[in-house]
Amino acid sequence: MVKKIDVRGFSCPQPVMLVKKAIDAGENEIVVMVNDEVAVGNVQRLAQNNGFTVEIKRQQDEKLIKLKK
Repeated sequence: MVKKIDVRGFSCPQPVMLVKKAIDAGENEIVVMVNDEVAVGNVQRLAQNNGFTVEIKRQQDEKLIKLKK
């Protein structure tokens, strides 16, 4: 099952903390909805450092970050 995390409107470090919580809980597939460019880079680094592949899809002024282990 894919874990969905909506962090639109949140600024760092909140998006990273919420994604880290999901990773620590053992989630292997996570979709993060974000609209802050800094958060996109930070979530991407966190995921890659934890062995996830990262796919970023841009939709207008928000992004979907798909993380998969």
